[in-house]
Amino acid sequence: MFVVVPVAIGAVAIVVAVKVVRRSLELRQAWSSGLTAEGRCLRTYTTTSSRSDSGHTTTTLHHVYEFTPSAGRPLRFEEENGPATTVEGDFVTVHYAADRPEKATAHEPSPFKDAAGTVATLCFLGVVLAFCVFFMVSANDLFGSELP
Repeated sequence: MFVVVPVAIGAVAIVVAVKVVRRSLELRQAWSSGLTAEGRCLRTYTTTSSRSDSGHTTTTLHHVYEFTPSAGRPLRFEEENGPATTVEGDFVTVHYAADRPEKATAHEPSPFKDAAGTVATLCFLGVVLAFCVFFMVSANDLFGSELP
């Protein structure tokens, strides 16, 4: 128990860190490619999640966009946390990379804001991971060979 739970939490932290870095790189690639196309918002919807222990509810806004890259075939993609002022039917500027148009974004270029968010998230996940390691080492020192 003193090993399994921290290892599971640490594994989740690592998976989340990889996803955060991957998405940050995808955004940076789309913004720096210089390729844009006119897109259209097809749908907006929200999802909510609540924590039973604190009663805190989080709402996430999703947009579904469609655009036609220079390759010619229309593509759809979904993005979280877009502007609440973008509604179904609105036209938007889509940024995409020629080799990966399916990883497009309708977010306005903001590399500094994205980098700051990525660094903050990675710092938090690093603290979580460090605590997991500290907890396992402390439990091992405290209980010694009694751990499975």
